Amino acid sequence: MRAYLLVALVAATVTFLLTPLARWIAMRTGGMTAVRSRDVHTVPTPRLGGLAMLAGLAVAFLVASQIGFLEDVFASGEAWAILLGATLVALLGAADDIWDLDWMTKLAGQVLAAGVMAWQGVQLITVPIGGLTIGSGRLSLFLTVLAVVTAMNAVNFVDGLDGLAAGLIAIGGSAFFLYTYLLTQSTNPTDYSDLASLATVALVGVCLGFLPHNFHPSRLFMGDSGSMLIGLVIAAAAIAVTGRIDPARISEGQSIPAFLPILLPAAVIVLPLLDMILAVLRRTLQGKSPFHPDRMHLHHRLLQLGHTHRRAVVIMYLWTAVLAFGAAALVAFSATEVLIGIAVASVVVLALTLGPLGRPGRRDEAPVPAGTSQA
Repeated sequence: MRAYLLVALVAATVTFLLTPLARWIAMRTGGMTAVRSRDVHTVPTPRLGGLAMLAGLAVAFLVASQIGFLEDVFASGEAWAILLGATLVALLGAADDIWDLDWMTKLAGQVLAAGVMAWQGVQLITVPIGGLTIGSGRLSLFLTVLAVVTAMNAVNFVDGLDGLAAGLIAIGGSAFFLYTYLLTQSTNPTDYSDLASLATVALVGVCLGFLPHNFHPSRLFMGDSGSMLIGLVIAAAAIAVTGRIDPARISEGQSIPAFLPILLPAAVIVLPLLDMILAVLRRTLQGKSPFHPDRMHLHHRLLQLGHTHRRAVVIMYLWTAVLAFGAAALVAFSATEVLIGIAVASVVVLALTLGPLGRPGRRDEAPVPAGTSQA
């Protein structure tokens, strides 16, 4: 555990220290978020935070590669493949942050980065449902690219308020790390170093290091360079752990955790995925392009309910914590206990979510202007 905590600390420290440099670069290269009709912020804001996040991830991986406990993680080259993919999408995002690339160019770049990472070994091979194996190499590559591109765009869709995307991934990633760490301990007690745990804990560190600069009122947005990076890494971590459970080594009482490699990653990014799905359906039914921007994202709806900027962000943090830690709790508790816990927590968070409805005139109050808005 100490090795992983060190990796997280390095990632957080490097990201925190280099974020002002990323802001300086953004201001001098034109990487600014202009104020648009759908946006929440009121002044142009730099948006190349992903460069600092990439640096934090890279240094964390380099430090981890020199730690004896984690040496085996780097032996196969998959860890470096994740870093390569993250570098490619961060640079693609930086280009978009500066020059506003069209959606086809961005999609092509996302597919390329995911494909390169998959080609280097980070690939969906098995699914932990009845030991199902993906027999076709082409199908495996396609499913891997599809999963990674979906995760990148889901995180990008939800990156609409100060600190929202970084906080959601930090919270969900923490739950995912605890799951992978405990799982590796139980399945391989002699060596519980693990690629998924490493990638996730480094990502959590990166997000925590960026949050002090990005929480409301934000001095810098992560931009596409950051949202696509964290989307790719969380997807890569999920792929790395998926199918690594040997059903023969799991007791009957632990049967549900065998499905967590699928359940937990979905719980981590369930809000971004839900936001993206609703946006695509909404825009398609209106006869518009799925990429047509609007002010109907989940965070916009929270503001319309009467929540302040910070309160809206915290509420989405709470929903992510309920779902992600609830799923991770299945490793240690029975399904009945977990469902009861999730139900109780959901009632509390729902009351907080709908709280403004019980305050006369609250919905008419203008929310605090700040934040960023993507698609």
